[in-house]
Amino acid sequence: MAAKGWKRRFDEPVALPDGRQLHTLHDAATYITGLPKKEAALPEWQAAIEALMLVVERDGPAMFARVGVMRALNRGHVREFNPDRKEHHWGRSKLKRDQ
Repeated sequence: MAAKGWKRRFDEPVALPDGRQLHTLHDAATYITGLPKKEAALPEWQAAIEALMLVVERDGPAMFARVGVMRALNRGHVREFNPDRKEHHWGRSKLKRDQ
């Protein structure tokens, strides 16, 4: 039988900046409660806490909690466009008979 409540595992562990990993909802809650109060009060962490609580109380998908924690952890990271990246050909591949 699958674990219920705080013992539920994430589909994939959440990697922390210090190299540790969060495997369960309880691990994530312990990590968040160990944050300094000023950081834990940020809107991203509050959303992650709310997602954790909803997943545990309403038996929702653990992925919601994982996404909340990942968004809070990566809140300062901005994805940059790399123009040097290889271009992808998204069209249909041509068959030899069509050439």
